[in-house]
Amino acid sequence: MEIKALIVDDEPLAQNVIEQFARKIPNLLIAGKCNDAIAAHQWMQENNADLIFLDINMPKLSGISFLKNLKDAPLVIFTTAYSEYALEGFELNAVDYLKKPFSFDRFCKAFFKAEELLSLKHTAKLKEPDLSVEKQFFFIKSNKKTYKINFSEICHIEGLGDYIQVHLENQKIVTNLSMKRILEILPETMFYRIHKSYIISLEKIELVEGNSVLVNKKRLPVGNSYRQQFMDFINENM
Repeated sequence: MEIKALIVDDEPLAQNVIEQFARKIPNLLIAGKCNDAIAAHQWMQENNADLIFLDINMPKLSGISFLKNLKDAPLVIFTTAYSEYALEGFELNAVDYLKKPFSFDRFCKAFFKAEELLSLKHTAKLKEPDLSVEKQFFFIKSNKKTYKINFSEICHIEGLGDYIQVHLENQKIVTNLSMKRILEILPETMFYRIHKSYIISLEKIELVEGNSVLVNKKRLPVGNSYRQQFMDFINENM
C-alpha cells in the first residue's frame, strides 16, 4: 500500500533529512513539502495525504494550532527539537513524536506505526458495504441551477482557485468546489490528476506526447510533480 506524505517544516535541512529517509522506504511517497503551516493548509485544500511529518515550532502558525484547525486530518508524526511539546502532541492523537535530530531507525519506527494504523483503517473500509458502486453521476450547482453530471460525460476538470470548471464534450460548467473535494467524488478508476490544475478522464485520453495529454482534442500539460507517477500508470496499462 503506497502511503502519501506531506512534510511541513520551516527548516530546509530538516525537510531534506525526512525526504532522504523516505526514499529508503519503498511504499512511502513524499507528495509535497511546505515551509509553514499556512502553505500546508492551502496544499491540503487541493491535495490528499495519508500522513504528515509536522514540525511544531514554526513562524506564522504552530504545527499544533494547524492540526487543531485541520478538518479530517490525516495521521501525523510530529518532528521537533522541543521535547516540552510532546505531551500536547500526543493529546492530539499524533502517531509518534520525533525529537530532532533523529536517526533512520527511529524514523522507521514512527513510520511503521503509521503504516499499521493505515492498514487497519484500509481493512476496515474494505469490510464496509460499498453503496456507491451503482452510482454513475453526481449533482453540482452553478448559476442558481443544479446540474446532473454523468461521470462518463466528463472530459477533464480544471481548477480555478476556489472553483472548478467541469469540461463536458459540448459544455463547460463552473461550480464552487475545490480540486480536493472533486477528487473525493470522482471514481478513482475513471479519472487521474495530471497537474495541480487538471484532472482528466482516462476514457477520454486520445494521445500522450512529451509533457502533455490530448483529451477530447484539447492539449493539457502534465505537471512536473505528477509526470513520473502518471507515466508509471501509463506503462502499467500498456
